[in-house]
Amino acid sequence: MFSQRRWILFLGFLVFILLAGAAYLWAQEPHSVAEAAKEAVQEMEAQSSGICWWLWPIILFGFTFIIGIIAPLSGVGGGVLFVPLSTAFFPFSVDFIRGAGLIMALTSALSASPQFIRKGLANIRIMAPLVCVSMVTSILGGIVGLWITNAFPAGKHYITIALGLVLLLIFFVMLTSKKVEFPEVKEQDPLSKALALSGSWFEPTLGKVIEYKLTRLPLGLVCFAAVGFIAGMFGLGAGWANVPVLNLIMGAPIKVAVATSMTIIALNDAAAAWIYLAKGAVLPLIVVPSVIGISLGARIGAKLAVKAKPAFVKILVMGIMLLAAALNIVKGLKGLHII
Repeated sequence: MFSQRRWILFLGFLVFILLAGAAYLWAQEPHSVAEAAKEAVQEMEAQSSGICWWLWPIILFGFTFIIGIIAPLSGVGGGVLFVPLSTAFFPFSVDFIRGAGLIMALTSALSASPQFIRKGLANIRIMAPLVCVSMVTSILGGIVGLWITNAFPAGKHYITIALGLVLLLIFFVMLTSKKVEFPEVKEQDPLSKALALSGSWFEPTLGKVIEYKLTRLPLGLVCFAAVGFIAGMFGLGAGWANVPVLNLIMGAPIKVAVATSMTIIALNDAAAAWIYLAKGAVLPLIVVPSVIGISLGARIGAKLAVKAKPAFVKILVMGIMLLAAALNIVKGLKGLHII
């Protein structure tokens, strides 16, 4: 049985190996951020319909500010809205948008994770086996996504269509998913029991300590492998899938599922972001206004969340995601001259 200290040491070693691999990629394939930025500006000028390129970061700031307000109200990560909508409406390369989406999701996850860990809601024992799988697949997803856009002349159109299809998947997950506040796990599977996937925290609303245990770890590993790949490939935060898997499949209380999901996103996106950094696909021109806008908007959204009706906001977000899915699929098909 692993102690929490051993899990932390193991995760630290894993992160070190991944960073060493990222450094190797960086050394093998040097890039010029200045050249990447120049290409981005040229692309914006070519597709901007007369709008000066320097106006796009200002428009992007306002756009992400609105997303920042919506995200806390709806319970979805800002990256899930940012990537598809930016791909559909902005004249940025899909590679730069995915890189910015990962940085945005990483920023929010790193902001929330320390507090969740201090309160005992984020369970490192649960996170460790899941993140070992999803971190590797998120790196593979980033490599595959960038390879497709660079190896094929119409690669960015394939990615845009695939993004639209993933959005449809997310839409149906949100449509059918339910949240169970305190799932009842009668019996753990052998692997979950061997790894001691259990924990407890003090719940102030009930005034007592809540104990819980998880099950179905093998199925959870398969699900997190798929989610990690999708998150790395499209630059999406994976909270939309992490929470249902932890809560509905593995039996984690909803608060533990949300908190543990945030810490998993912090590690996964940090790993995948290195791939985009190494390829020059993370540009301050796009990332800086996006991160500032969503951070400021999230502060307002968190205050409005107290008064807003969650059901209405959820329907609004689902409608936006369905629209973004349709727009991305149509945009990709037009790029391939199919329609």
